[in-house]
Amino acid sequence: MAEQLSRKRLMPPRWVWITVALLGLAIVTLQLTDLLGDHGFANMATWILSFLAVLVLLGWWLFLSGLSRRARLATVAGLAAAVAGFLTLFRVDHLSGELVPSFAYRFATKPDQQMEPAAEEAGAQGPPIDLTTTTPDDFPGFLGPGRNAALEGVRLDLDARWPPPLVWRHAIGAAWSGFAVRNGHAVTMEQRDELEMVTCYNVRTGRLEWSHGTATRHDTTAGGVGPRCTPTIDRGKVFALGATGRLLCLDGATGRSLWEKDLVEEFGITPEEDLAAVAWGRAASPLVAGQRIIVPAGGMRDDHPVSLAAFDVRDGRLLWEGGERQIGYSSPALATLAGVEQVLIVNEDTASGHDPRTGRVLWEHDWPGLSNRNPNVSQAVPIPPDRVFLSKGYLQGGMLLRLVPRPASGYPGGTFDTEVVWQDSKVMRTKFTNVTVLDGCVYGLSDGILECIDLASGRRIWKDGRYHHGQILRVGGVLVVMCEWGEVVLVEATPDRPNHVLGRFQALEGMSWNTLALAGRYLLVRNATETACYEVGIKN
Repeated sequence: MAEQLSRKRLMPPRWVWITVALLGLAIVTLQLTDLLGDHGFANMATWILSFLAVLVLLGWWLFLSGLSRRARLATVAGLAAAVAGFLTLFRVDHLSGELVPSFAYRFATKPDQQMEPAAEEAGAQGPPIDLTTTTPDDFPGFLGPGRNAALEGVRLDLDARWPPPLVWRHAIGAAWSGFAVRNGHAVTMEQRDELEMVTCYNVRTGRLEWSHGTATRHDTTAGGVGPRCTPTIDRGKVFALGATGRLLCLDGATGRSLWEKDLVEEFGITPEEDLAAVAWGRAASPLVAGQRIIVPAGGMRDDHPVSLAAFDVRDGRLLWEGGERQIGYSSPALATLAGVEQVLIVNEDTASGHDPRTGRVLWEHDWPGLSNRNPNVSQAVPIPPDRVFLSKGYLQGGMLLRLVPRPASGYPGGTFDTEVVWQDSKVMRTKFTNVTVLDGCVYGLSDGILECIDLASGRRIWKDGRYHHGQILRVGGVLVVMCEWGEVVLVEATPDRPNHVLGRFQALEGMSWNTLALAGRYLLVRNATETACYEVGIKN
């Protein structure tokens, strides 16, 4: 009888099993449904609920079980030693787009620190190259020629060899930058140890042609290592913005610096203040508009941040400042809406349009966010003749605005009020990806799932295919989807067939957040550790 009682005291009572079972049921529900509307939030909640389940079992074991005091203290000591040992030997290396941690040996150097540094002297790799000549195959900057994640007039040959043949593949320094391509030369950014670099590769061979290094490093657990900007190539010059705010103008022939600006210093804050405000690093790709290079500024000028700033492409002279909002992580884009040319930008907590000649704010609309918590990343998409599409993760969803001219505004070109055509928090929950528009439909990765919605109404047409937080590029009527795990998938861009997959192949290994580039028949892909070029079929 005493033995049965002792065994019973060593078994958890019914309330412990019921509590753990309910917590387990909650975890399964979170993982199998869209209850929280964000898989990252669901994973955070899963970790918390799992921790609570362990605490319940541990609490019973320590305070209510029939174990001796010595045995209970030994249990605590053993668990503490195991946790301390794990934390001593391992660290969180990075978080996925859904906030799933990956661990690495604590004392191992990071991949970018294991690479041989590229030659620090610009132009040391070979003779000058030609980034002045333009070709029909050029992909000169972020999201392509139109900065809209689309290539019009190009058709993929779906009957060509598949998977496409590999042209070259090699290691690359850490960054979330994409490639800009002109005349057969591809420019990107990368981190190699303590050097933040702009590098130029030959598209056909993968050979490094020149590099330019700046002694700075951005490295955070949540955001990863290195720069985020995709360089812009214009009239033989390369413009790039580093994660810590270094704006560069380089000679495209050699990589030699023509001029540089430290935006953090220029706009009056310290690097520590900038990192606190823009926690994931500056991510905007520079926009060239005539003789102006336009970038989000941030900082503090006269006790307020500066939304946008324009510099002279020839000498880096400051031409104008526009807006008083803290910056987000999107890139400026040029558009003509309601008959007025304007620069669109998504700031920390607003979207706005600016006169490209003066920086003056033409319109502004609230678009909530915090650049150190729930940031605005996705592009403002111009929808001619007078509309703007916005999207965001973190349960915010999509919105379509209409610009309404203000009568007798007294400003040349006019200013505008904004009118919400529709807003829906359940669609187009893009996180740090962008959408593409075709034939009245919007396609994008909504919390990692491919979604198609009707642009005019915001109605969801279909949502199918889990690709996590990768990137997309529309080539004619085909979506080229880069999955977060490095697989490339071709999906027909049609409202009629949900997630109709036309082909797929594993292009890279590891977490892949970088945007794609297609230059003629060469598909360029990269992530934070490797880059590759594949030859795809193109119809003439």
